[in-house]
Amino acid sequence: MTRTVQVGPPPRVHFAESGPSKPMLIGGQWVQAASGETFETVNPANATTITTVASAGAADVDRAVDAARRAFEDRAWSDMNPHQRTRVLLRIADIIEAHADELALIESLDVGIPIRLARYQIAIAAETFQYYAGWPTKMLGTVNPVDASVHCYTVREPVGVCAGIIPWNGPLTMAAWKIAPALACGNTVILKPAEQSPLSALRFGELVSECGLPDGVVNIMTGLGETAGAAIAAHPGIDKVSFTGSTETGKKILGASVGNLKRVTLELGGKSPHIIMPDADLELAARNAASGFCLLTGQVCVAGTRILVHETVHDEFADALAKQIAAYQVGDPFAEDTMLGPVVSAAQFDRVTGYVALGQQEGARIAVGGEPVQGPGYFVEPTLFEGVRNDMRLAREEIFGPVAALLPFRDADEAVRIANDTPYGLAAAVATSDVSTAHTLARRLRAGVVWVNTHGELDLSFPFGGFKQSGLGRELGERSLDSFTELKSVFVRL
Repeated sequence: MTRTVQVGPPPRVHFAESGPSKPMLIGGQWVQAASGETFETVNPANATTITTVASAGAADVDRAVDAARRAFEDRAWSDMNPHQRTRVLLRIADIIEAHADELALIESLDVGIPIRLARYQIAIAAETFQYYAGWPTKMLGTVNPVDASVHCYTVREPVGVCAGIIPWNGPLTMAAWKIAPALACGNTVILKPAEQSPLSALRFGELVSECGLPDGVVNIMTGLGETAGAAIAAHPGIDKVSFTGSTETGKKILGASVGNLKRVTLELGGKSPHIIMPDADLELAARNAASGFCLLTGQVCVAGTRILVHETVHDEFADALAKQIAAYQVGDPFAEDTMLGPVVSAAQFDRVTGYVALGQQEGARIAVGGEPVQGPGYFVEPTLFEGVRNDMRLAREEIFGPVAALLPFRDADEAVRIANDTPYGLAAAVATSDVSTAHTLARRLRAGVVWVNTHGELDLSFPFGGFKQSGLGRELGERSLDSFTELKSVFVRL
């Protein structure tokens, strides 16, 4: 049965209205690309062009690196009194909160995120700056116990020019995760948002310019991955790259980093397992599992798309999950009750629907969803497959859409074997009422994050990152500061 999504006219957002091409922020100035090239950003709810933005190339990356390097070597930011740096970061948080409604509207328009979820993500962006505002005064060195005639100590210093390359699924939140820790440590920053979702980053650039940062400390570049992104990854004047996105692109960035051995942190793809034990609260587990692969239309790196269910409760759980999935009706992202907006682009729509067709070709059965959705935008029904084996492409490859697979298991050992049989290791989840089972499985699962009786929750003090091909390093929390600082040892003979 074909469904139709009715999408009304989006609210008016002055910043995002069509007009002259949106420029980039480089060295405190708003500039167009040196080539004059632009690209369109599209509203995925109705497939219409919102506006055009500057398309940076290698020459523009050179300009941004020069600006960021001058700002770093000027030392006005890195040598700023840490209490003052804290106040600047808090001002950034305040200005995000003051413009939260506008920024949420921009993200819903540009990405298709349901408006109530967009508001939540903007709040997380503000909280990220609040969290990292506490760190400038707490990055302490040590005095090492050595010979009495020696004074030996360590200090933490900023890395230098840091670049952040972010995805489309939470643009301002991801920008905050890159920018806030870098600034807290005294670095300068170049941010490249995804070409599918540049607008909230550009508006943030306007707002952050009012917060007391010296020119060149934060630079916002818009451009395509194969041009601007590649130039950033290979640039010898960039000291550190932090990337969130696909594993394939992450490998290219890592390879490009060898020229100057720049520091690289990578938060990459996932194919996360969600294990449902027979003693679990099945209603709660079904609610968490539905959220785990439907939230943000499945465009989440930690999405729990492999749902492993003990064979004794398989059918009962499948029925409960089907009821929960039914609540995720696709709809207009600006409707307050919408829980599932469109995927971000025509290319992503083709990718997700292609995997739905592939799953059927591989012999899996559609239990829920899978029907086409008519309308001008890129809407996809949440789809659940049964009869899936873990060697199918449906179970091994990241889809990045609201598509999940049910896989039965006999006992905990088999569940762990299936869960860990993946090149990824970003996240995992367990549903159980037994505390011993919870901790035992959490220890055995090869993933950077394990949730028990919940899914997708994070805290800003909580280190986040993956095992295996899900990435390198950690974001958030105190551990993230290691990748934005250099540790210097000083040895003084008295």
